[in-house]
Amino acid sequence: MPIAYALEFEKPLAELESQIQALEAPAPAPAAAAAPAAAAAAAAPSAELLALRAQHRELLRKIYANLTPWETVRVARHPRRPQFRDYVKMLCKDFCELHGDRRFGDDPAIVTGFGRIGAIKCLLVGHHKGRDTDEKLRCHFGCAHPEGYRKALLKMTLAEKFGLPIVTFVDTPGAYPGLGAEQRGQAEAIAVNLREMSRLETPIVSIVIGEGGSGGALGIAVADRVAMLEHAWYSVISPEGCAAILWKVANEKTNTEAATALNLTARDNKKLGIIDDVIPEPVGGAHRDPAATAANIEKWIVENLQELRRLKRSGLPARRYDRFRKLGDFAEPRAR
Repeated sequence: MPIAYALEFEKPLAELESQIQALEAPAPAPAAAAAPAAAAAAAAPSAELLALRAQHRELLRKIYANLTPWETVRVARHPRRPQFRDYVKMLCKDFCELHGDRRFGDDPAIVTGFGRIGAIKCLLVGHHKGRDTDEKLRCHFGCAHPEGYRKALLKMTLAEKFGLPIVTFVDTPGAYPGLGAEQRGQAEAIAVNLREMSRLETPIVSIVIGEGGSGGALGIAVADRVAMLEHAWYSVISPEGCAAILWKVANEKTNTEAATALNLTARDNKKLGIIDDVIPEPVGGAHRDPAATAANIEKWIVENLQELRRLKRSGLPARRYDRFRKLGDFAEPRAR
């Protein structure tokens, strides 16, 4: 029930969770003679416990139904939110990881490999942020280097060769901005991915599972179908980056204003036509029920890949091109 890391707007839940925890605590062992009856009584939740759980569930639903854009960003960054490797374990019957770009090295911030989702064999590509401190540092908190994007493209062309669809999982605040990354051609690597992914003659679907920041996200997100988890964000820049540029300072107030102005939530992106679908999360976010979230993701992937596989492969690049050309289309009302 309780989540170790509580977000600011979740604090009203803390008292309820402590009460539920106290009621769920195991009672002292009963005497031997009364053991069977006492054990049966202890196994059944009390009316008070059931009422508290219902109250907690309803309050949680209300809080998450009215998140601000900045609060959505905070949920997308929750330290217990499932990451790419977590979804691989929950979705894939088998997974064979592939390493290296054959030019410089292997970037752990982008993971690639062949696996099966449902009955569909595919290539999986995803950003991975890391869990503990050592892994986060090794993965650069999900900020990929150029060798990561080149590794992803190399494996995508391999998938095209074998006629396998591609599934990408986006979760990055942006591409790594360090000196070494720039020296090795960060912008060029992302640009080449944008061009080459648009040409691949194999179905591509992409899901933003957490953060979708700038070109770092787009480097693996040129797809036939794009979806977002309900509490993910997808934008040209992070709220902090936007606030630092516009107001020269990033704090709670400016971050909140920037997040609202950027229209970065799943609902906003769907309304603007940037994504095709919003994948629902369990009440309280993916970190409260990763298995249910994975099941929703699997359902979306299987349905869309089955549909895309019925299309002629040679026609996919033209359809993909048309999809991206339509982004930003708008009509001006005629002056009377």
